[in-house]
Amino acid sequence: MGNQINLESMHARHRALTAAIAAAYREAACICLSRHHVSPVLITLSDNGTGSEAELSWNNPGSRAEGAWANTDDATEAGAYSCVIAGVELIRNLFAVRRAEKGTGADYYIGPIGSGEDDLEDCLRLEISGIDAGTHDEVAKRLRAKIRQALSGNSNLPALAGVIGFSAKFLMLADVPEEM
Repeated sequence: MGNQINLESMHARHRALTAAIAAAYREAACICLSRHHVSPVLITLSDNGTGSEAELSWNNPGSRAEGAWANTDDATEAGAYSCVIAGVELIRNLFAVRRAEKGTGADYYIGPIGSGEDDLEDCLRLEISGIDAGTHDEVAKRLRAKIRQALSGNSNLPALAGVIGFSAKFLMLADVPEEM
């Protein structure tokens, strides 16, 4: 299949991710995906309502990793970082360039390759969330909440919100309007 969400070696492509952080996020994603599915799966993608599909594969995490990520909320949050950042890379060809500061209404700054090194002028804010178990409608509802969160952030940079539903095999992205 041509479209693949690539969780491997994200630190080599995303300046905002060190090898250790990328590995932890990937491990959490493997935990979340393994709770509901056997690798590989087809993930439904929605970018501002335009649908497509991509393959997502992962390694079985094993019992030690399952114990380390026994807190479902922590695993879902970290796994969502991995999957949504990789999804933005696939869908928009944008890369995580820096972790966002508290109060910005976002988790990461993203931009084209090479952006964000000197300033964030060409970057967007990216607000990320994940849902362990839930329907497509619940993923869409969470996306609307994340759009509102990004809107209330203390930043003048444009924003993008992304949510993955692990059991639903559904990743949604949407540009955040300037106001609602």
